[in-house]
Amino acid sequence: MNTFGHRFRFTTFGESHGKALGCIVDGVPAGIKIDEKFIQSEMDRRKPGQNKFATQRKEGDVVEILSGVFEGITTGTSISMIIFNENQKSGDYSNIKDLFRPGHADFTYFNKYGIRDYRGGGRSSARETAARVAAGAIAKLLLKELNIDIRSGICEINGIQASNFDFENVKDSEIYALDKSVEEEQKNAILEARNSHNSVGGVALVNVKNCPIGLGEPLYFKLDSQIANAMMSINAVKAVEIGDGILASKVKGYENNDQIRKAGFKTNHSGGILGGISNGDEINVKVYFKATPSIFIEQETIDIYNNEVNCNLKGRHDPCVAVRGSVVAESMMALVLADMVLLNLSSKIENIKKVYEK
Repeated sequence: MNTFGHRFRFTTFGESHGKALGCIVDGVPAGIKIDEKFIQSEMDRRKPGQNKFATQRKEGDVVEILSGVFEGITTGTSISMIIFNENQKSGDYSNIKDLFRPGHADFTYFNKYGIRDYRGGGRSSARETAARVAAGAIAKLLLKELNIDIRSGICEINGIQASNFDFENVKDSEIYALDKSVEEEQKNAILEARNSHNSVGGVALVNVKNCPIGLGEPLYFKLDSQIANAMMSINAVKAVEIGDGILASKVKGYENNDQIRKAGFKTNHSGGILGGISNGDEINVKVYFKATPSIFIEQETIDIYNNEVNCNLKGRHDPCVAVRGSVVAESMMALVLADMVLLNLSSKIENIKKVYEK
């Protein structure tokens, strides 16, 4: 399945070392102003090769809009976008073309499809997420019309946790750190892993402000279930927490419940979602990324002929995928919310009457 969403949906295409990647975004209402500079700025936040904390693969990640926009305004038809690859080095993978890289999808993709695209993992590569960020930028422009604001940052690297969540700090941080007091320690953890040919994991926090009450479609398209679905679809994500997450299973009901007064909820343990529906409070989601599986330490594996062999990787890889992954998580949140906003329009007959009343 290469398509995500119901009313606002997108389909991605392309491989890590193919000619291009791209997406088709469908269900976008007509009349939205498309800011191409904003779309490119979103791509630039995710693109590789920007500093020593990321892969050194250099890609411009320039987005070209092919359809669905006329004179800077959406037409209501499908928006197609393409991103041409510029810096593929498929030769870096020739020595492992018949091997299954530990921690990667090589083994499962080969056994499912019978084809081994060894060029950086092909379709299973995180390079695909560039197209998600392009689609997410369109979703953000829709949400901007409703004053819904989404932001993200890194709250943990290699077990080094932030104690303060400052989204202003993210803007000037090379690793999108939320807490300046532990940023250097987090950076050092990434560099130490890189210098020892290893990698580290991390946790991204995605926050939504000004989310209206009522988003989410129980029972089987709940807001929280779709957020989890979206985040778990991102490469290297192994867990998702909404609100207090796991902590909610360790405290008593009185401590976990968010009591309500006229002014609103006194606390936000729920993370802005109750019964699968947004409650108007801020939505908080933590996304847990495993350590990058591409490391330059010899590992044991098998090849496509079931021979036991050793794996020695070459190439250019992120020492911590969580950093750039946080931007992807933010984009996926935007895509979920855009879908939910459009779905919610038919939840009440009054909403439909407002559209068609004369």
